[in-house]
Amino acid sequence: MNEMQPDTQCDKTDPAMEIGDASANQTADSIVDSLVFASDAKPVTPVPEYDNVVDLISRLKSIVDPVFCPVEHTREVIRERLRLEVADAGEALAKLIRRCILRDAQSCAAMKQSGCEESDAIERSKKLVENLQENSLDFARQFLHKLPAIRESLMKDVRAAYDGDPACRNFDEVVLCYPGLNAVTIHRMAHELYKLDVPFLPRMISEWSHGETGIDIHPGAKIGDYFFIDHGTGVVIGETCEIGKNVKIYQGVTLGALSFDKDERGDLVRGTKRHPTLEDSVIIYANATVLGGRTVVGEGSIIGSSVWLTRSVEPGTTVTMKTPSLRMKNQKPDPADGLIDYQI
Repeated sequence: MNEMQPDTQCDKTDPAMEIGDASANQTADSIVDSLVFASDAKPVTPVPEYDNVVDLISRLKSIVDPVFCPVEHTREVIRERLRLEVADAGEALAKLIRRCILRDAQSCAAMKQSGCEESDAIERSKKLVENLQENSLDFARQFLHKLPAIRESLMKDVRAAYDGDPACRNFDEVVLCYPGLNAVTIHRMAHELYKLDVPFLPRMISEWSHGETGIDIHPGAKIGDYFFIDHGTGVVIGETCEIGKNVKIYQGVTLGALSFDKDERGDLVRGTKRHPTLEDSVIIYANATVLGGRTVVGEGSIIGSSVWLTRSVEPGTTVTMKTPSLRMKNQKPDPADGLIDYQI
C-alpha cells in the first residue's frame, strides 16, 4: 500500500510570502492614488474611536440616570460620587472633542481640495483649531452645565412611559428595561452637543444608540418633555423634526423627509426644514409614515397604524386607513369551500 508522502516543498514556503509583493504593491498603489492629500502634508489626526465614545456614554448615563430613590446612601456620599463622575466624564469628553475638532479641520481641508468646498465650515474649523485646548474645554464645560436639565427631562420621560404603558410596574422598570427611554436618554445628550456644533461626536453617540436599540434619532431633532417611544424598533426621527410635549409614538414610525431640494449646480441644499412637526399630545401608531418639512400634525391628533401622511392635519384630527378586508382560504380539504371575506 502506497502512503501519500508529505509535500516538503510546500512546507518550505509560506504561501502568504508568494502572494505578497506584487499583489500588495498593486493594491496599495491603487488605494493611494484614490486618496486626497493636503498640500502641507500635516500628520493625520486619528479617527475618534467608538470604544472611547461608548465609555463616555456609560459615564454620562450614570450621571443623568433618573433613579428616584437612592437606597442606603446619604446626600453627602451621593454628591461626592457625582462630583467625581462629572469630573471624569468632563475630562474624557474634552479629549474626544479635541480629537473631533482636529479631524473635522482635516476633513474640511480635504473636501476643499476635492472641490466640495463649504467656506463656512472651513472657516469655523480653522478658528476652532487656532485655540484648540480652550475650545475643547469650553465645549465640555457648557455641556456639563446642561446635565441637570437633561436629567429633569428624563424624569418626565420616565413618567410618560409609566403612564402610557399598563404593563409597566414602576419607574425603575422603565429605566432598566425600556429601549425607548435608553434611546431618548442618549438623544437628549447628543442634542446638546449638536446645538454646540461639536463635530462628529453627536452623530457617533446617536448611531451607537441606533445600533443598540433599533431606534434612529438624529441628534438635531427637537423633542419636548414627556416623550414616550413604546416598543421602539424601527423608529426613525429626522434631523429637523420638531416634537412637542406629551407625544407618544410606536414601533416602526418614520418621521422623514418628503424630498430633497437642490441648488443650481444640482447639489443638495442643506440646513432647510425637511422633516415634520408634531404638536403637543400627538399619538402616532405603529408603522405610520409622516413626511415633509411643511407637514404639521396638530395638537391632540391621532395618526393610525400604517398611515402615509404628507400634508398637515388640524388639531384634534384622527387619521386612519380605510378598513381593509382579509381573504382567508379554508384549510379543510373540502372542494366546496372557497375564499371567504372577513371585514376587520
